[in-house]
Amino acid sequence: METLGAIIIWAVFGLIAGAVARLLVPGRQAMGWVMTMALGIVGSLAGGFLSWLFTGGPHDPFRPAGFIMSVVGAVIVLALYVMAARPRRTMP
Repeated sequence: METLGAIIIWAVFGLIAGAVARLLVPGRQAMGWVMTMALGIVGSLAGGFLSWLFTGGPHDPFRPAGFIMSVVGAVIVLALYVMAARPRRTMP
Protein backbone atom coordinates (compact mmCIF):
# COMPACT_ATOMS: atom_id res chain seq x y z
CA MET A 1 0.00 0.00 0.00
CA GLU A 2 2.98 2.28 0.57
CA THR A 3 3.93 2.18 -3.13
CA LEU A 4 0.38 2.95 -4.26
CA GLY A 5 0.26 5.93 -1.90
CA ALA A 6 3.54 7.25 -3.30
CA ILE A 7 2.25 6.92 -6.86
CA ILE A 8 -0.94 8.80 -5.99
CA ILE A 9 1.01 11.56 -4.23
CA TRP A 10 3.38 11.92 -7.22
CA ALA A 11 0.39 12.08 -9.59
CA VAL A 12 -1.42 14.76 -7.58
CA PHE A 13 1.78 16.75 -7.05
CA GLY A 14 2.57 16.52 -10.77
CA LEU A 15 -0.92 17.67 -11.69
CA ILE A 16 -0.67 20.73 -9.42
CA ALA A 17 2.86 21.66 -10.55
CA GLY A 18 1.94 21.15 -14.21
CA ALA A 19 -1.21 23.26 -13.86
CA VAL A 20 0.73 26.11 -12.26
CA ALA A 21 3.34 25.92 -15.03
CA ARG A 22 0.60 26.06 -17.68
CA LEU A 23 -0.80 29.16 -16.00
CA LEU A 24 2.62 30.83 -16.06
CA VAL A 25 3.48 30.10 -19.71
CA PRO A 26 1.59 32.41 -22.09
CA GLY A 27 -0.40 31.02 -24.98
CA ARG A 28 -2.58 28.00 -25.35
CA GLN A 29 -1.14 24.54 -24.84
CA ALA A 30 -3.07 21.67 -26.40
CA MET A 31 -2.78 19.06 -23.66
CA GLY A 32 -5.18 17.30 -21.34
CA TRP A 33 -4.94 16.65 -17.63
CA VAL A 34 -2.85 13.47 -18.07
CA MET A 35 -0.25 15.37 -20.09
CA THR A 36 -0.37 18.16 -17.50
CA MET A 37 0.33 15.58 -14.81
CA ALA A 38 3.23 14.13 -16.82
CA LEU A 39 4.52 17.68 -17.36
CA GLY A 40 4.57 18.27 -13.61
CA ILE A 41 6.34 14.98 -12.88
CA VAL A 42 8.97 15.54 -15.56
CA GLY A 43 9.28 19.15 -14.37
CA SER A 44 9.93 17.93 -10.85
CA LEU A 45 12.77 15.74 -12.06
CA ALA A 46 14.12 18.61 -14.20
CA GLY A 47 13.89 20.93 -11.21
CA GLY A 48 15.81 18.42 -9.10
CA PHE A 49 18.49 18.29 -11.80
CA LEU A 50 18.69 22.11 -11.89
CA SER A 51 18.96 22.16 -8.11
CA TRP A 52 21.78 19.66 -8.30
CA LEU A 53 23.56 21.82 -10.90
CA PHE A 54 23.34 24.93 -8.71
CA THR A 55 24.29 23.30 -5.41
CA GLY A 56 26.83 20.85 -6.84
CA GLY A 57 26.26 18.51 -3.95
CA PRO A 58 27.13 14.82 -3.88
CA HIS A 59 23.47 13.75 -3.98
CA ASP A 60 21.64 12.14 -6.89
CA PRO A 61 21.05 14.60 -9.77
CA PHE A 62 17.64 13.12 -10.65
CA ARG A 63 15.97 13.38 -7.28
CA PRO A 64 12.58 15.04 -6.98
CA ALA A 65 12.64 18.76 -6.25
CA GLY A 66 10.59 20.97 -3.98
CA PHE A 67 7.45 22.66 -5.25
CA ILE A 68 9.11 25.87 -6.51
CA MET A 69 11.85 24.05 -8.42
CA SER A 70 9.24 21.61 -9.74
CA VAL A 71 7.26 24.50 -11.20
CA VAL A 72 10.44 26.08 -12.62
CA GLY A 73 11.39 22.76 -14.21
CA ALA A 74 7.85 22.30 -15.56
CA VAL A 75 7.90 25.81 -17.08
CA ILE A 76 11.18 24.99 -18.85
CA VAL A 77 9.86 21.63 -20.08
CA LEU A 78 6.60 23.26 -21.23
CA ALA A 79 8.46 26.02 -23.09
CA LEU A 80 10.50 23.36 -24.89
CA TYR A 81 7.31 21.44 -25.68
CA VAL A 82 5.59 24.54 -27.09
CA MET A 83 8.61 25.31 -29.28
CA ALA A 84 8.77 21.72 -30.55
CA ALA A 85 5.03 21.47 -31.20
CA ARG A 86 4.84 24.80 -33.05
CA PRO A 87 3.87 24.33 -36.70
CA ARG A 88 6.74 24.80 -39.11
CA ARG A 89 6.53 27.42 -41.82
CA THR A 90 7.36 26.16 -45.26
CA MET A 91 9.37 28.11 -47.76
CA PRO A 92 7.55 29.02 -51.01
